[in-house]
Amino acid sequence: MVIDVTDGNFVDEVIGAELPVLVEFTAGWCPPCHQMKPVLKALAEEAGERLKVVQLDVDANPLTTQTYKVLSMPTFIVFRGGEPVKAMVGARAKRKLLAELEEVFLLESA
Repeated sequence: MVIDVTDGNFVDEVIGAELPVLVEFTAGWCPPCHQMKPVLKALAEEAGERLKVVQLDVDANPLTTQTYKVLSMPTFIVFRGGEPVKAMVGARAKRKLLAELEEVFLLESA
């Protein structure tokens, strides 16, 4: 399940999470963001025990968006131990996203 986060619960849901967290910075007006919905849903279902998947609407949550200097949508940032460890910009296929995330999983199991 993909969880919606806000400026108000970002610290609890992302920074304080035990698992690595993939945050999609998204917007309702962003066509590539809409293309990513089924990809993220499938990823959340498949990797739910190893990765938490959340999305944050940049228009409704400007503080977090500005904090992480997000300028393009979709932007994906992976957090591990409360720190951003990887950032990716733009829509991508699930296969490519999984390949890019594999190093995060490897680091987590090390």
